[in-house]
Amino acid sequence: MLYPTARDWHAAPRKRVVLFAMSGLGKTHVSSMLRETGNWFHYSIDYRIGTRYMGEYIVDNAKREAMRVPFLRELLLSDSIYIGSNITFHNLSPVSTYLGKPGDPDKGGLPMDLYRHRQDQFQRAEEQALLDTGYFIDRAEQLYGYPHFVCDTGGSICEWVDPENESDPILSALSGQALMVWIRGSEDHTAELIRRFDRAPKPMAYQPAFLTACWDAYLDETGLSPARVDPDAFIRWTYARALAHRQPLYEAMARNWGITVDASDVATVRDEADFNAVIAAALPA
Repeated sequence: MLYPTARDWHAAPRKRVVLFAMSGLGKTHVSSMLRETGNWFHYSIDYRIGTRYMGEYIVDNAKREAMRVPFLRELLLSDSIYIGSNITFHNLSPVSTYLGKPGDPDKGGLPMDLYRHRQDQFQRAEEQALLDTGYFIDRAEQLYGYPHFVCDTGGSICEWVDPENESDPILSALSGQALMVWIRGSEDHTAELIRRFDRAPKPMAYQPAFLTACWDAYLDETGLSPARVDPDAFIRWTYARALAHRQPLYEAMARNWGITVDASDVATVRDEADFNAVIAAALPA
């Protein structure tokens, strides 16, 4: 481990952490707070995915829709207008919109083959963005002079790694460069995440085998054909199962590769000193 003890953490002139957890437990909030101190470089995996690895897919998809409108088609063909995506740390909706949801096309759903194709694109993009962490650690210090570094991962990081494999390429790379920190939610947090998702379901990325199992089970349970599935109903049905599926993966990542902090403690963090104290408390004295 990069910082074996709390003393090592406090004394380190360069603090580097990778935060992982389900979306909604404070990763981006804490990362943004640290960035605003002026001492920390904030590397957002989702932002990197949307701007570097999926940017062309997103823009081409928007252009494809625009080309169906004769007025916009003429403007695009004559280079009179430009279509781009406005992705920011706090607005990653272009990525979610591109991923989409499977089901009835009349309700905005995608055919399952296309949905799987976009899931595969996202998996490759996230894997590469995670492996770019070391490059950004060096870049943050050498180019910008930041002494500290926080990597804000997406909730799906656990889908592409094997935390029980001591040679896992992504976890080996990350843990060799930074302290892996799991923000662990309570049962109350889980219930609130489910309620929040139910109010506004959004696209997610899943392990291929997990997605297949959920899709087949949902079709069996409802008796619907794929083209009649309500996209929002399916991803609502899948979300709680995804939480249960990811929990042991996060636990194994923290047990074998890093440390665990409670989301309730992270919620009390107001400044850099608070953050350092929460991390130190999770390390051996």
